[in-house]
Amino acid sequence: MSGSAWSVLRLGGALAAGAAVVAAAGCSSGGSSSSSVPPASTSSSASAPASSSGASSGSSASSSAPTGSSSPRTVTGATPTVPASADACTTNNLRVSLVNAEGAAGSVYQNIDFTNTGSSACTMFGYPGVAIGTGTPFTQVGAAATRSTTASPSLVTLAPGKTANALLRVVQALNFPQATCTPTPTSDLQVFPPNQTAAIELSFKSTGCASKSVNILTIGVVQAGSGSNG
Repeated sequence: MSGSAWSVLRLGGALAAGAAVVAAAGCSSGGSSSSSVPPASTSSSASAPASSSGASSGSSASSSAPTGSSSPRTVTGATPTVPASADACTTNNLRVSLVNAEGAAGSVYQNIDFTNTGSSACTMFGYPGVAIGTGTPFTQVGAAATRSTTASPSLVTLAPGKTANALLRVVQALNFPQATCTPTPTSDLQVFPPNQTAAIELSFKSTGCASKSVNILTIGVVQAGSGSNG
């Protein structure tokens, strides 16, 4: 796990989980909730109350640009500008896996590892797109992940065989009123590497919120090293 970034996000997640319950209660009585994300490509996933099953490499990859509910490109906030010199790691040259799941304060924290399987160095910068859902082709359930602002994006260079990771927080769907959340079983996590339009899908059994007014997923920036370290 990435030490300081994980600790800051975990602390922020504990506060956010409590705030989410209060916000959700207000939402069920007519207030507006977190903004919905236009269907593009990102993925989210959770587990019956957000317990995850980490799968190692991508079980399937979708190679077309995100369209429809199967590719929800999420995120709040401005998209980071990729450095001009970056030679981006492509989805085809990355092995994606889930590592180091840990629970805390009504949430599950799960690192997403990206390993360069190519023969030359490549770079990663910014945030992955993440969503949970079911089936093949993938059908997204609820809102895609919003972006954590606890760390700023920085350029990560991956030599062949080297790994970077991003930290995903999944708030338990049962933290929210059923009428607000509409709990829905999910089986897969869809991951778009930063600045890529082809996704990888991983097995990830969870419970999501079908309502897009409730956001249970938060993703951090990509940083150097495996999430299983430290």
